[in-house]
Amino acid sequence: MLDTELTTRIMKAVDSGFDDQTALTAELVKFPSVRGAEHTAQDFVAAAMRERGLAVDRWRIDIDAIRHMPGFSPVHIGYDNAFNVVGSHRPATAKGRSLILNGHIDVVPVGPLDMWTTPPFEPRIEGGWFYGRGGGDMKAGLAACLASLDALKRLGYRPAADVVVQSVVEEECTGNGALACLQRGYRAEAVLIPEPMWNQLIRAQVGVLWFQVHVRGVPVHVREARAGANAIEAAYGLMEALHGLEERWNARRSDYPPYGAVEHPINLNIGKIAGGDWPSSVPAWCVFDVRVAIYPGQAIAEAKSEIEATIRDAARANRFLANNPPEIVYHGFEAEGYVLRGAEAPEKVLREAHRAAFGTPLQDIATTGTTDARFFGLYADTPALVYGPNADAIHGFDERVELDSVRRCTQAMALYIAEWCGLEKV
Repeated sequence: MLDTELTTRIMKAVDSGFDDQTALTAELVKFPSVRGAEHTAQDFVAAAMRERGLAVDRWRIDIDAIRHMPGFSPVHIGYDNAFNVVGSHRPATAKGRSLILNGHIDVVPVGPLDMWTTPPFEPRIEGGWFYGRGGGDMKAGLAACLASLDALKRLGYRPAADVVVQSVVEEECTGNGALACLQRGYRAEAVLIPEPMWNQLIRAQVGVLWFQVHVRGVPVHVREARAGANAIEAAYGLMEALHGLEERWNARRSDYPPYGAVEHPINLNIGKIAGGDWPSSVPAWCVFDVRVAIYPGQAIAEAKSEIEATIRDAARANRFLANNPPEIVYHGFEAEGYVLRGAEAPEKVLREAHRAAFGTPLQDIATTGTTDARFFGLYADTPALVYGPNADAIHGFDERVELDSVRRCTQAMALYIAEWCGLEKV
């Protein structure tokens, strides 16, 4: 355990560099790194890593190299600009325990710009909060990975073990970026992911499935609408049936600890819809996109079977769809849930670091979202701690992250690195 004097010095070193850390976060947020456009942001991250003396590995993800691996999610869009960036620190003499600091550079779309108070990629600070798309989820956390190392260097120290900083793509839709890091050979004795988690530690996270439902109809002129089959209206019946499945799964939450105490752990979202060609024609087609959670331990194949049976049964109630069943296409997330187990040693270090930074015990949470932690915990036998700052409206309008929370979480991260990895003089 770090002595009181060194603990205080490390925390003050974070404070003295926090303006620079906030400026780094702002520069990251200025990049509109939505899916397919992350490469320029990754170039910036790579340059920031090189400035800090990290050995940089930047590569385009090769789908063929990872599609056979457990945890792979199917994709239907190109990977021409899907670059991962990893910065590695090697100590003069390895004495401590190795660590991966993992964060994602991709952000979700911003939606209608007129519903933002200020432009989403023009960061601003107001009332102690940092605003901008991706500021919370999770560019503040990614910047904190570098800032925690900066704080130690400011005191004349560096980790006495291998430390790998990963900036990955695809976290918001497949997780294939983190999977590509495993395929590349990056391993460590623990992983820390500073996702926005309200200054708490994720104890459990759900899995996620993405799928599309393709519905067909019969187009006719609207003057004889009853002679046709309206694909859009038929789709709503299928959506209602899927929400019925959602409630049945929620009723089973006591079978999947620690979600028995979570009020509504399974959330199903109709996230996107398109259909029809002309206002005066009965629509011949409709496609809607669905995201649904699954429990840790709930098999993906079994969940898919229940989804397909639900769609099939609902289609039978429709005169046209009974003989023209909808098509289900899986694309994006096929993610298993994950429960943090066997992590007593890294957890103990993080709990002590959090108490030093916040003055309160570290609380656990079973989240209804997912993170890249599953890849390390399920497929690399490596405990993955997800712990990050207080953020609000992630994926929404006026996304924001609390700066004091970022500062304290960075203090905890720097203390964690110092204790877990050990320190050596620069």
